[in-house]
Amino acid sequence: MLIIKVGEFALIERFSRKIKSGPSVIKGPGDDCAVLKYDRKSYQLFTCDMLVEGVDFTRKDDPYLVGRKAIAVSISDIAACAGLPKHCLISLGLPRGTTLALADRIFKGMYETAAKFKVDIVGGDLSRSPRIIIDVSMSGVVEKKNLILRSGAKKGDIIFVSGTLGGSMRGKHLKFTPRVKEARYLTRNFKVTSMIDVSDGLVQDLGHILRAANAGALIYEDLIPLNKSAKGLSDALYSGEDFELLFTMPLKEARKLSAKRMDIFKPFGEITEKKNGIKLIDKKGRERTLKVKGFRHF
Repeated sequence: MLIIKVGEFALIERFSRKIKSGPSVIKGPGDDCAVLKYDRKSYQLFTCDMLVEGVDFTRKDDPYLVGRKAIAVSISDIAACAGLPKHCLISLGLPRGTTLALADRIFKGMYETAAKFKVDIVGGDLSRSPRIIIDVSMSGVVEKKNLILRSGAKKGDIIFVSGTLGGSMRGKHLKFTPRVKEARYLTRNFKVTSMIDVSDGLVQDLGHILRAANAGALIYEDLIPLNKSAKGLSDALYSGEDFELLFTMPLKEARKLSAKRMDIFKPFGEITEKKNGIKLIDKKGRERTLKVKGFRHF
């Protein structure tokens, strides 16, 4: 059987079932970051992301922005757990015909982005490859009281997203800013019950939260914030690569956040019972069930 018949998430689950974690692991596979014991007040966060030419970027893209994205996607994972990024290792695969100028520009994008977010590049690996591959492993820290995972959403919680959605493949996916400051603000001032970054599409990533919470959701088309580059609702729901924060909080907390009148955080739905799945109320008040789908490698 080919892996395309199994699918990306079923393949991940197949591998994850065979993993047995030791007592130092607080949270293993299945979230934006692994969570490890660190010290009395904090946990260590650990994540990795791979960018592959032809899948995550093209040779026509600015190499600086490709390098920038390679670092930013891992920082976004750390942000989704409300942590601060600290250290990273970089493994780089390059074709033999790669020019030094191109390699330098990729590294400049990585170095400057890491420096901006106070991430130390502490080593890595270099190999020959038929196409450009960049793999980043990143660690961070988060206070135990501030850790947010995908699990934890409860019926009645309000669903929020930061920024706007859709149209990311027309530029934003290379230029987005990881929401580290925003995540830290939320967890320091409000009770956030679950959080994830939107990388594979709003509906698919919301599905991860719902699966972890054994819940459903009701969302409203009128409230979904569309990016000016989005081609329409479907683009915002399924395209992904937005790297915005998708999070939930109790109604009381949602009212407190809305009272701050911060345009960046937008409520667009609520958590319901699992049997409802994901329901969308369109602009005409009609209800329909959304299929959980989005970007998948297989």
